[in-house]
Amino acid sequence: MTATGSRRDDDDATEQLVTSNTNTTTTVMVSESSRSGSRGSGSIGGVIAGQIDASRNRFPFCVVWTPLPLISWILPFIGHVGIASSNGVIYDFAGPYFVSVDNMAFGRPTKYWQLDPKRASSDWDSAVISGSEEYRKHMHNLFCDNCHSHVALCLNNMAYGGKRNWTMVSVALHLVLHSHYVSFGRFLLTYLPFLVIVTMVVLLVLFA
Repeated sequence: MTATGSRRDDDDATEQLVTSNTNTTTTVMVSESSRSGSRGSGSIGGVIAGQIDASRNRFPFCVVWTPLPLISWILPFIGHVGIASSNGVIYDFAGPYFVSVDNMAFGRPTKYWQLDPKRASSDWDSAVISGSEEYRKHMHNLFCDNCHSHVALCLNNMAYGGKRNWTMVSVALHLVLHSHYVSFGRFLLTYLPFLVIVTMVVLLVLFA
């Protein structure tokens, strides 16, 4: 073998080595990026923070609503509400001295109002937990100290939107204006009993 041929072979080997090292470096960087992406996903207990998963009953940073039997059949804008933590677990004032956790009274939510945690002046979860602890000391009153009042206290604890004057009325109003139905099926679940009652009344009036 000539000296020129030897140098050419050495150059080829060096080029292959550089290419191999470059590929190895690229692979390592991609792997590191994948791990970093996984760490930055904000996954908590299998739920990405802020991502709604209705199939698992998870509504992060949301105020949720479900119909009340009998009452919502006649007045479909009145229902039962709760507030969810950052990982979507629902807390709702379900009765005297009782706040339900991850088992919403009166059934699964039919609509939700998703809030922006950046508008909270303090830690979201701490505000929800402290409000729930307070309402475990309260007697339930349908007209003046109810599930809406519990949600209002949680919002006041975090000064949501820079406000500490949330009330059961303002919570109910924002739900009417800003909420979204989970699905068309749950929309029907909310309004079908009301429509049936209205239809029966109309038929009775027309044919009585």
